[in-house]
Amino acid sequence: MSWKKIKPEFFDQPTLELARNLLGKILVKETEEGTAAGKIVETEAYKGPGDRAAHSFGNRRTARTEVMFGPSGFTYTYVMHTHCLVNVVSGGDLNPEAVLIRAVEPVEGLELMRRRRPKARKTVDLTNGPGKLTKALGIVKADYGRPLHEPPLYIAEGRAAEEIKTGPRIGIDNSGEAREYLWRFWEAGNPFVSRFRKGID
Repeated sequence: MSWKKIKPEFFDQPTLELARNLLGKILVKETEEGTAAGKIVETEAYKGPGDRAAHSFGNRRTARTEVMFGPSGFTYTYVMHTHCLVNVVSGGDLNPEAVLIRAVEPVEGLELMRRRRPKARKTVDLTNGPGKLTKALGIVKADYGRPLHEPPLYIAEGRAAEEIKTGPRIGIDNSGEAREYLWRFWEAGNPFVSRFRKGID
């Protein structure tokens, strides 16, 4: 399948807007095994120096966060609890922000995803979480720093989500007031969203 790659300037928008506008876009990874792709259905925004939940809170600049201090539209990967997570760098030079891709809906390479995640009993379990989707798509820590507008790892045009829900981010209980920021975005009703909470979704 041929995907129309996003232009680099797409990433030059405020982080909260980018987190919303990534919904419906296609995340694509090309490998020697084949191509796997998924429609982005859930994201979380992390607003850098003033966001206690962000790795770059307080302008913390380390080998891990270095890519966040560069231009928007590059890949920020890191490992948490043995799982690789993938983020889109945003905010522009010296403004270290990012958008975490939390869930995707498979659109290409389904059998390849199943081989990579043989313990996933249901299709919905292949990519309904940030660590699951990277394994299914073949995204690894070594993808750190790749531009997201060209192969082998890139974001392509898709179709905008018809309805977007917002809520608090997940797994950041030790981040003070940042726990309450409504910076998680997801496509309403999509079964591949990582987590639903009664009264919100």
